[in-house]
Amino acid sequence: MLAPVSKFKAYLQLIRFDRPIGTLLLLWPTLWALWLAAGGVPPLHLLLIFTLGTFLMRSAGCIINDLADRKFDGAVQRTRERPLVTGLVGPGEALALCAVLGLIAFVLVLFTNTLTILLSFAGVALAACYPFMKRHTHLPQLVLGAAFSWGIPMAFAAVRGELPAILWLVFVANLLWTVAYDTEYAMVDREDDIKIGIKSTAILFGDMDRSMVGVLQLLTAMSLFLVGLRFELGLWYYLGLLLACGLFFYQQKLIRERQPEGCFKAFLNNNWVGAAIFAGLFLDFWGRGVN
Repeated sequence: MLAPVSKFKAYLQLIRFDRPIGTLLLLWPTLWALWLAAGGVPPLHLLLIFTLGTFLMRSAGCIINDLADRKFDGAVQRTRERPLVTGLVGPGEALALCAVLGLIAFVLVLFTNTLTILLSFAGVALAACYPFMKRHTHLPQLVLGAAFSWGIPMAFAAVRGELPAILWLVFVANLLWTVAYDTEYAMVDREDDIKIGIKSTAILFGDMDRSMVGVLQLLTAMSLFLVGLRFELGLWYYLGLLLACGLFFYQQKLIRERQPEGCFKAFLNNNWVGAAIFAGLFLDFWGRGVN
């Protein structure tokens, strides 16, 4: 039987506490939406709810993913040491932890409004079905994109109490970005995934993978440019977008040889893309004296 400290470490590993990149990639677009919906700094209680809720739901999503993939992860170099594979955490324990995290997240949503609460059920459904898409379609990244973008309509609902049509432009921009960076991530495991029968956009795109990632990045940049126009954003925002485009070019350099290490670095670099866009938004509204 594991000592309490070892068991606790295994739980932290299960929820990727030591790998916050997933939480950050989920958090940045949620922060974009909160600032856009509020026209500046959002109410503090909503900022706290969405920040903590992002961490909780990403953690729960990791557990669902590992439960779904536990019979495959042992055959993949990157995932063979996950707690459910090694037996450090049992499936029942993982389910219990997932339920606790989901319950806490739901309690947080109860402090918003009815529309946000209703939207949260769709968010849970998207997060729960994503891991199983890898068995049935080469486009699981599209489902992940929808799941990772669902905080955007929820943020608008929480701030404004409605879903203005303009928010879906932000949603599409983030969905495209998510498919791009998760394709980079899938390029890391492509050879192992082919052997065990897991599907991904990296496998679907084949030799066109780098070009398709580039197209998705271009469409992301164009969508974010339109976001700036529709929300009447200023110079700081476009400087942030320009920096994000520079990071996309850097990622293309990293994935040029399709080496797993370079592809993984490109994936991680997307944290700075999200941060650049948020910095541009923050400075733009701050420069207007909106707080």
